[in-house]
Parts: sequence; structure tokens; C-alpha cells
Amino acid sequence: MLSVRKNIPKTLKILFILGFGYFFWLMLKITWEYVPLKTDVSFLMIKQTEVTSRPEYLYFFYTHVYTSIFVLLTGFLAILRKGLGIKDLHKNIGKIYIFLILFLAAPSGIYMGIFANGGICSKISFVILGCLWWFSTLKAYQLARQKKFRDHQQWMWRSFALTISAITLRMWKVIIVYLFHPDPMDVYQIIAWLGWIPNILFIEYLIARKLL
Repeated sequence: MLSVRKNIPKTLKILFILGFGYFFWLMLKITWEYVPLKTDVSFLMIKQTEVTSRPEYLYFFYTHVYTSIFVLLTGFLAILRKGLGIKDLHKNIGKIYIFLILFLAAPSGIYMGIFANGGICSKISFVILGCLWWFSTLKAYQLARQKKFRDHQQWMWRSFALTISAITLRMWKVIIVYLFHPDPMDVYQIIAWLGWIPNILFIEYLIARKLL
């Protein structure tokens, strides 16, 4: 599951580790803003309509935010399992990763996608993202149960590519705002798609080249 093949250059691995560590720290800072359960900070400041008119929205929001940070971490640790030398690490954290996505992070993300900013264009993208995230993770789990580990590994890479959309979405937002200064709603419509489509295309390229 999610093993890094030897034919991927070592430099790329190091850059991946350093890059992920930095952006995970940033995501952790964002998550910490909602501890304790605050409703008037960061992203929730522009979601007050949902906060006040849909009591269930906060439950889905906090579920998504709090579980997604652990999904990021467990997915990353699964990649590094060989270097950590802990017996059965991959299998155990893989179970946590799959459980969190299938039962908590993806379903709550799909619900939030229905109320995404940026109009119908953004809503469609985030709902598709959530559904693909859920399906790719389920498919990986099924293949592991069938002991088809090569196929399992590739589907887990697809799942993780969608997982890190939480990071790449914010990267694209910074780049687009810095370069073009568009209207905020236009930004949402753009990053809603850019956050995950390049990720999955890159993984498909690596799979096609037999690098994963």
C-alpha cells in the first residue's frame, strides 16, 4: 500500500518528505484555529449562513476538519513505513486511513461540497472529489482483501492524491491570488478543480510509466 518504488529518484522522495512536512504543519495550524469548537474564525466566517440556518453543518464541518488532518498523517506514514522499522505499521495505519475516509472524512466532505462557495461549478467539483475519494479508498480496501496488492497500491496512490487536495487547493489559491487578484468567488471556482485534477493526472502518469 502506497509504497515508494525504488525507481523513483531519491531526490524526489526527499523533496516529497520535506514538502509534505511543511504543508502538513500549515494544515495543522489551520486545524488548530478551530480548537476549541469555534464558529467565528477563518473559513467559518464566510459560512455564517450555513452555521445559523443549518445546525447539522457544524457537525459535518468539524468531522471533516478534525479527521482530515489524521488522514493526511496516516497516509503519509504509510508511504514511509519501510524506513520506520515498525512491524505491521503499514497494515495498522492503513486501516485507520481507510476507516477515517470511508466513514467520516469523505462523507462529511461530500455534504460540505453541496454548500461550497463559488456556485454550482464549485459544488459539482467538490462533490465529485468527495465521491472519487471515497470510491478510490473503498476500491483499494477491496483489492487488499483480495490480496491483489499491486492493484491495491495503485488505488491507494489515487486515494492519497485526492487526500492531498486539501494542500494543493491552498497552494493554487495562493498562486492565483498573488498573480491575478481575481474575485474571491472566481478563485473558488478555479481552485475547486485545480485542487485535485492535476494530482490525479500526475498519479495516472506515474502508474502508466510503471513508477508506482
